[in-house]
Amino acid sequence: MHDGMSAEEFWDARYGGSERVWSGDPNVALVREVSDLAPGRALDLGCGEGADAIWLALRGWRVTAVDVSGVALERAARQAAEAGVAGRVDWQRHDLGVSFPEGEFDLVSAHFLHSPEEGMPREKILRAAASAVAPGGVLLIAGHAGPPPWDPDGYPGVRLPTAREVLEDLELPQGRWEVLRCEEYERMQTAPDGRVVTRTDNVLKVRRLGG
Repeated sequence: MHDGMSAEEFWDARYGGSERVWSGDPNVALVREVSDLAPGRALDLGCGEGADAIWLALRGWRVTAVDVSGVALERAARQAAEAGVAGRVDWQRHDLGVSFPEGEFDLVSAHFLHSPEEGMPREKILRAAASAVAPGGVLLIAGHAGPPPWDPDGYPGVRLPTAREVLEDLELPQGRWEVLRCEEYERMQTAPDGRVVTRTDNVLKVRRLGG
């Protein structure tokens, strides 16, 4: 942790330091990979200020959205109310290394579940995410392939695995899952100084067979 802060304290401080941390737009990979799925129950892990959860809710999904930061969740709930989907999103605070939401979901989404705090058990969390996918459902994981171009030393000490490494880390039972996408992709992002840069990320999309 940073200076002995808990995960909740670290992220509450991060979100509390500005009115908005993220763009407010849904993640590119989510829009691309989920737009053609029939709405059902979705779990959004590390939902932050709620853009992905709200996008899903607007398209008919019933969403459980999880974050460690109560500040982020309060902000996300306000955004959901303004978007008219407050009744479609269940906001839950979890330190995912300690507790995990209950239930099975047709979509489990984890976008950029990286953290500078020491000891976040990302592989354990993502295996729990896979276990929460209902038969016939989809697990979608997007992550950074490297540090941001404007900060080559960003994410010190944080492992940024490839999509193939994420798949291997999940330890999925053979014959029970179908790999739909496992690759790098590029997206445009605005740097802190206002420049628009190309960022390389990776995405893994797998479907639990059955159902």
